[in-house]
This record gives sequence, structure tokens and C-alpha cells, in this order.
Amino acid sequence: MAEDKTVRRFLHFRFSLPTADSAQLFAMMRKATPYTTIFGEMHVRFLQNADDPSKIIQIVEYDAPLSLEANRQTIASDPRVQTYLQMWRAMVPNVQVDVYREIEE
Repeated sequence: MAEDKTVRRFLHFRFSLPTADSAQLFAMMRKATPYTTIFGEMHVRFLQNADDPSKIIQIVEYDAPLSLEANRQTIASDPRVQTYLQMWRAMVPNVQVDVYREIEE
């Protein structure tokens, strides 16, 4: 069935923290746990710049239902997604978010 099909997506959140201390970031992420289940199982990693520890990249890997992926505006307007993004922007106003897909041969 088409409803069961998913596509793998990778979100990259790029931002700088006010300081190199990541404790505030992880406290926010614990509060955001209910929102991280929007698309089901997600794999999340944080990378810290080795030369500038205030620079962080969060990589979120998930499978999006094909029916939702066809209309990203539906996803973007979801109140849970909006709440999650507002939390990000409150903590790091200059967060950049990119959505990637894997290139297949």
C-alpha cells in the first residue's frame, strides 16, 4: 500500500551556542522528547566543531511517510512541528535547518 511507504530523510540543524557549554542544549532536548516522536523512530546525533566548540550540528535521521513527504507544507504546519521549531528558535535564533535525501545510483 502507498500509505505504508516511507522515504529516508536527514535533517541538519546548524547553529552556534552562546557558549561552548552544551548543558543548556541537552536540557532543552530532554524537554523536546515528546516532539521527537512526530515521525516515529528517529536517530539523533550531535556534532561539535573541534576548533570552535560553540558550533553545533544536529543530525536527525528518520523515515517520513511518503504521503506526508509529498506535501512538506502539511508537515511544516503541524502544530507539533511548529512547537519544536519554536523551542529551537528560542534557544538559538540563528538555527539553519536543511532537509537532505540520500543519493541512490
